Amino acid sequence: MSGKVYLVGAGPGDPGLLTLKGARVLASCDALVYDWLANPELLELAPESALRIYVGKKGGDHTMSQSRINQLLCDLAADGKTVVRLKGGDPFVFGRGGEEASALAKKGLAFEVVPGVTSAIAAPAYAGIPVTDRRATTEVAFVTGHEDPSKPESTIKWDALAQIGTVVFLMGVKNLSNICARLIEAGRDPATPAAAIRWGSTPQQETVSGTLADLPGRVKKAGLKPPAITIVGQVAALRDELAWFEKLPLFGKRILVTRARAQASRLSQDLSALGAKVIEVPTIAFLPPDDPEPLATAIDLLEDFHWVIFTSPNGVEAFFTVLGEAGKDARALAGCKLAAIGPATATALAGHGLTAEVTARTFQAEGLIEALQSHRLTGQRVLIPRAAEAREVLPETIASWGNLVQVVPAYRTVRPPESTMLLAQALSEGLDAITFTASSTVTNLMEMLDQTGREELVRQSKQGELTIAAIGPITADTARGYGLQVRVQPERFTIEDLTQALTAHFAS
Repeated sequence: MSGKVYLVGAGPGDPGLLTLKGARVLASCDALVYDWLANPELLELAPESALRIYVGKKGGDHTMSQSRINQLLCDLAADGKTVVRLKGGDPFVFGRGGEEASALAKKGLAFEVVPGVTSAIAAPAYAGIPVTDRRATTEVAFVTGHEDPSKPESTIKWDALAQIGTVVFLMGVKNLSNICARLIEAGRDPATPAAAIRWGSTPQQETVSGTLADLPGRVKKAGLKPPAITIVGQVAALRDELAWFEKLPLFGKRILVTRARAQASRLSQDLSALGAKVIEVPTIAFLPPDDPEPLATAIDLLEDFHWVIFTSPNGVEAFFTVLGEAGKDARALAGCKLAAIGPATATALAGHGLTAEVTARTFQAEGLIEALQSHRLTGQRVLIPRAAEAREVLPETIASWGNLVQVVPAYRTVRPPESTMLLAQALSEGLDAITFTASSTVTNLMEMLDQTGREELVRQSKQGELTIAAIGPITADTARGYGLQVRVQPERFTIEDLTQALTAHFAS
């Protein structure tokens, strides 16, 4: 049986603008055929097992001709695969999706179109320009700025376009001088407001404003290159009032997030929402301990413990994984009191229907020790499931109060092998900040670098070229131990406070 091809619009660049249906079909595809303009973050939505084929076209550099792309889609579908053809913007708005659909239809192969948000409306919107506004115009035209070069002459109706309120040209940067000249020649007022927008809806967005007469010169002076769109009309003048995206507090800042891949989403989302370009380079990954027996044994004997102390959300999840494998659930902790090292750990417990009797206000062993002191722990059996390698201050202090403390490894941390390459690429492209959420993220990142790389990172941090942000004092001390200058450290050791502190730093 043949498969099916989904022609999916990837949107203009902001991955958040992908439709729900687009995300759903991506999550279940066997093969992914994608363009240059499709945000790389969207590729992660496809299953790891999915075949990934890049067929991007950039300027005159075509990875694959359109006829070969058409044939590729047909071959994959005929082979029984569910295929996502991921195209920038919308497949049917200057995306050649119609040609691909026709190729499939001629061979009797199933296909479906999943529309996307076209850059023709999204890029102006992110630049503060509505394509229609009844105060300025109630009509808009979308025009390709790059006609089929095989055509003997232009088929664009310039006389008609000159009369339309808003005209949006896609892919027209290289032809901008000719576009503006033809509109003026057709009768458009040279003083008409106009703007060119590059990488619209992304943190790399650049906008050049002017008039129909001077925009080509301004774009050339700014060095604006594809991909970009041009918008002509009175609505372009509204940008001064309505620009919002480029005013976000972290707009355009390139920030490296070093958390484990599974944990990075909250921090990455918070930073992205403030306009930052987030580069995720996980410096740690979590695996089961080398010897799982101590934790399994402790869970079998849970009724013998008076307290169970959790020192991280990872410890909570690892504990409950083994608990479930033993055929037990949260009821097995009915006879135990629970303590959490910070709000995030308490939240992880709450996700399993449990409330911690004691929660430290900070993500730090000393904070939990302080919180436990008022409970007069003595003569108790205490279980601490935690990372295989961790500071000893917490179990040693609790033991010194006259308690029997059993520490068992619930998980271990390793350095992901692919991260070294990701880090090298991120550093080569330049960074504004690096966030560290644990001492291990500092150590692992610095160990990925050679001596020259470490020295350069230290130099940039001391010169203020690179902002080092640490979630708490222990992490900050580890960073300083490598010679890094820490410029951002929140008073409370949470992801939310780290984001706020970093935002305040750049605002100042």
